[in-house]
Amino acid sequence: RQSVTKDTFRQYRILGKGGFGEVCACQVRATGKMYACKKLEKKRIKKRKGEAMALNEKQILEKVNSRFVVRVGPSWGAGRAGAGADSQVGTQVSLAYAYETKDALCLVLTIMNGGDLKFHIYNMGNPGFEDKRVAFYAAEICCGLQHLHQEGIVYR
Repeated sequence: RQSVTKDTFRQYRILGKGGFGEVCACQVRATGKMYACKKLEKKRIKKRKGEAMALNEKQILEKVNSRFVVRVGPSWGAGRAGAGADSQVGTQVSLAYAYETKDALCLVLTIMNGGDLKFHIYNMGNPGFEDKRVAFYAAEICCGLQHLHQEGIVYR
């Protein structure tokens, strides 16, 4: 495994913002592969007392193994490349790389075409979905929650 730093990637436009930072498109310089880089600002994490939450989320995602719940790879601060999505055939791996800068914890994730569910709810003409699509998404969410509960994990 090679060390991973911010210089491993080209940073592109912001895809979204959250409570602890932002998500931007990025590209691995060596391969040209596109990812989404979620930057969790350390100051915001500390201000909101989110250290335990961030670590707990990582530990939970490492523990689960379900196609309805994504799994992560290396820990922050390791400075190492993750296994990468291509090396885990049949397993959806959302966290391809993780690295730490002076100001942020950076999670480099598989970029998901189509954005997030909230975007689609409000941007597909009339707000909402047809009943069949709602039932499909609800079933996927239930399968993911069932797997978490089988692992002794209660999700918020």
